[in-house]
Amino acid sequence: MRDGSRFVVLEGGDGVGKSTQIALLSGWLGAVGLPHLTTREPGGTPVGEAIREIVLGRSDLDIGPETELFLILAARAAFVRDVVRPALAEGKTVVADRFSLSTLAYQGYGRELDLDHVREADDLARGGLRPDLCLVLDLPAEESRERQRRGVDEADRIEREGRDFRERVRRGYLELADTEPDVELVNARGTPEEVHERIRDRLLARFPGVFRGGGATDAQQVG
Repeated sequence: MRDGSRFVVLEGGDGVGKSTQIALLSGWLGAVGLPHLTTREPGGTPVGEAIREIVLGRSDLDIGPETELFLILAARAAFVRDVVRPALAEGKTVVADRFSLSTLAYQGYGRELDLDHVREADDLARGGLRPDLCLVLDLPAEESRERQRRGVDEADRIEREGRDFRERVRRGYLELADTEPDVELVNARGTPEEVHERIRDRLLARFPGVFRGGGATDAQQVG
């Protein structure tokens, strides 16, 4: 990793506005002249996108919790090797939609798999790489569900899970934000611009020498 490059992840339940905030964040990073890449998980590589289609799109398949976990971690291993590490080595800031915290929240809390086992498997998949900062966009589960209903896209396999599942995922994120290093909660209520300002303030406070401006603009999107 070169000086100035950072790995930042936006996390949270479905419907909290991660995609919108990543687009706004990319625009801001470009405006201040920071080379960066935006990407998503699972995805970001050909292998990852194929796995994403299975995990999220194939509601006709009976995918058990353990199978789901290992599919996602297989995508993560390719993501780390082929996307994140090369971009960081080039001095780019990487902004990802989901990473390991999602696995703990969804497969650990949501699917109720043993958290220690999930952590061990995830450690292997990410090869020691940790985000510099995870920002969890937080909304009550029913508010995020209502936002999701107003969207134009059809809900995917995991988004169609019931209220109990969504509540477990949110509880997971809240508990993880209290216990995991370099994880911060961001109130996702308000306009997209208001939430963006909160995210920007967190980045400026955490990395003042990085996000106040830099080299030539170089925005790239993967996935």
